[in-house]
Amino acid sequence: MSLTLFKIGFIPVTVMDIADILIMSFILYRSYLFIRGSRGAQMLVGLVIILLFSIITPVLQMRGISWIFQNLRTVWLVAFVILFQPELRRILLSVGQSRLIRYFVKVSGNRVIEEVVEAAAQLQQRGYGALIVMGRETGLKPVAETGVRIQAEVSAPLLVSLFNPRSPLHDGAVIIQNDLIDTAKCILPLTENPTPQLNLGTRHRAAIGLSEESDAVVIVVSEETGRISVAMAGELKYDLTLENLRHILYQTFNQALPKGEKGA
Repeated sequence: MSLTLFKIGFIPVTVMDIADILIMSFILYRSYLFIRGSRGAQMLVGLVIILLFSIITPVLQMRGISWIFQNLRTVWLVAFVILFQPELRRILLSVGQSRLIRYFVKVSGNRVIEEVVEAAAQLQQRGYGALIVMGRETGLKPVAETGVRIQAEVSAPLLVSLFNPRSPLHDGAVIIQNDLIDTAKCILPLTENPTPQLNLGTRHRAAIGLSEESDAVVIVVSEETGRISVAMAGELKYDLTLENLRHILYQTFNQALPKGEKGA
């Protein structure tokens, strides 16, 4: 049973028709945002041109070309999946990591936390400085846009390689969002509040600055001393052990500590 709102000529318009139009508009808009500026956008233009030719050629009675297009129709779907595989993966990943889906399907962040802690340990050992941002609810798009897009699975070896002084991406912050390394070489805002009790470098001031403007957790590994610090809500927890870091991250991201471990 459908509820007719009004009629356009002889065509009744129902609530479901309006909902259908809105949903399709949203899907098309989001799809446009995903492929905009990518190679997929150029391929999509070529695909649209081919589809237009497949419609026009029968009208113009171009039987040879029409025969080719008719025989290619069986492979259009396969070709579409192959050509737009990266874009389709990004769309599916975005849907799976949306807040609505994550509310009903709880995804464990323990692996990401353990990889970050392991990376901090290796960075300490190697004497590399690091600035790792772990996003929460507040969007970090303005900051992420200052860096280089990575979109890779979080792993300790990758984080260490990004902060290797020989790496072109080592200078700046790495942002982790939705259980992925989103961007690297990001510029963070520096805090304007004086901190006379600590002799802070640029990394620590940047960590505090971002934590003042967002709910992100910012981890700092000092290049000079190897000490680990965490900035949250404008406050800096200084000179932490690896266990301190692990407990803070588990508690902040509402994850259960591994069996056999106690909170700090």
